[in-house]
Amino acid sequence: MRLLASLALLAWLPGAGGPVEFRNVAASAGLTRAFPNGGDRTKQFIVETTGSGAAWIDYDNDGLLDALLVSGAGGLTRLYHNEGKGRFRDVTEEVGLAVASGWGQGACAADYDNDGFTDLFVTYWGQNHLYRNIGGRRFEDVTARAGLRQSRVRYNTGCAFLDYDRDGHADLFVANYLKFDPQTTPKPGENPYCWYRGIPVNCGPRGLPFDRNILYHNNGDGTFTDVSEASGIAAPDQNYALSVLTGDFNNDGLEDIYVACDQTPSLLYINRGNGKFTEEALLRGVAFDENGKAMSGMGLAAADYDGDGWLDIFRSNFSDDRETLYRNRGRGEFDDATVAAGLARNTRYVGWGCGFFDMDNDGWQDLLLVNGHVFPEVDRLGIDIHFRDRAILYRNLGNGKFADISESAGPGLEERHAARGAAFGDYDNDGQVEVLINNQNEPPSLLKQAAGAGSHWILLRLTGTRSNRSALGAKVRVTAGGRTQSDEVRSGGSYLSQSDLRLHFGLGAARRVERVEIDWPSGARQVLRDLPADRVTAIEEPRGTL
Repeated sequence: MRLLASLALLAWLPGAGGPVEFRNVAASAGLTRAFPNGGDRTKQFIVETTGSGAAWIDYDNDGLLDALLVSGAGGLTRLYHNEGKGRFRDVTEEVGLAVASGWGQGACAADYDNDGFTDLFVTYWGQNHLYRNIGGRRFEDVTARAGLRQSRVRYNTGCAFLDYDRDGHADLFVANYLKFDPQTTPKPGENPYCWYRGIPVNCGPRGLPFDRNILYHNNGDGTFTDVSEASGIAAPDQNYALSVLTGDFNNDGLEDIYVACDQTPSLLYINRGNGKFTEEALLRGVAFDENGKAMSGMGLAAADYDGDGWLDIFRSNFSDDRETLYRNRGRGEFDDATVAAGLARNTRYVGWGCGFFDMDNDGWQDLLLVNGHVFPEVDRLGIDIHFRDRAILYRNLGNGKFADISESAGPGLEERHAARGAAFGDYDNDGQVEVLINNQNEPPSLLKQAAGAGSHWILLRLTGTRSNRSALGAKVRVTAGGRTQSDEVRSGGSYLSQSDLRLHFGLGAARRVERVEIDWPSGARQVLRDLPADRVTAIEEPRGTL
């Protein structure tokens, strides 16, 4: 018995899954088209710097994740159908998405009308678009019919669906960066906010007008109502908002909203349960870094990285800033754990898309972020800051610390790109999470491990009945091999991107899951026991009372 216990403990040691080798398989997968986003050697306006995101969605319910890549001006946002066997096919025209062009920014997904098919929302500088999924065969632009047309040009960035009032319908949050007009915005070098290290560059965000974030309530009839003012979401008015992250950070059963902001304090909207939010980032320790400095926040990710049952937050930032890891010490109050966790060394990168994922299925959430500068002009300086840069991969050591293994994790991480959005999902259902990355003015990257992790896993696909159909906000605890892990179903996150709505858990040596506990947004609690590992498991919310 002692030997068995020792072997079980060994299986949960960090790194038990063995070496990691990521390769970029985008070309062999058929993802070869470049996605334009402004100038490649110089950028005249800030709108050229911030896009664009990526998304994994299973739009036709065939059990395989399809890939969406958002484009800047001069290109189309494209959808690629997963054909199986590692191949994707461009279906943009045949599904009706070849209709909108312009400065695409981000994407998020959910089944907003509860018809069983995942819908898409794409943000733009200009007019956002809501695409209703018609039976998994095509998409219909229902923006106007849904009440989501905007009365003026807005710089919409991150978005996320969430059921903030737990009425069974997915509501919609949209971040707004700033007010931008190319006719009135200064040109590079025309004011003090248009220089970087002595080089004239595009202006902003400092010096450009702020805008406010938006919350749309889902009326349950296919339409939305703007409740930004009534809910308190529009109250903050001096923040340059980019990425959006949802989660129940104080474990009160209600979804909160965290927003990464550029050169201004980040925002944490606490859900009060009466249709209202209060902004409490400063009170809860997530507005600034540990020195009280407002960072240039870009991407966001959440996970219980230390296994204490509370959601922690990671934020990627601008070069010369540290990345930021906020450890949730309980009740939604946070400490800056960046230095203690070993994440304070990589300060020369401009970080964008990011995500926690268990790359080796050892039961601990690892962390990847992608990078690329906002100014192509930095390459003229001949310093260690580059427009195109490599990704960073941190292995979770299981003791509250991370180790940077980027330089030994395969050729896919050595490639240099001006990366922006990153979406995480297991597109071939082999138990290992892949990463889809949107690179500016280049084909995307698709990072896949060259060999299996050797450890076990389970992938949970949740469907709400009384709760919203996408199960947004459902909290899941998985116990296997004597350890319990937790996660939530969420829309949005990373940098302007949508990761797999299914939840992936590494199980180490455990061949079965002892217990799965689900707290559904409706208030129902469900417990399942003795589930087999190494497969995708579908779970539907019970329709009756438990």
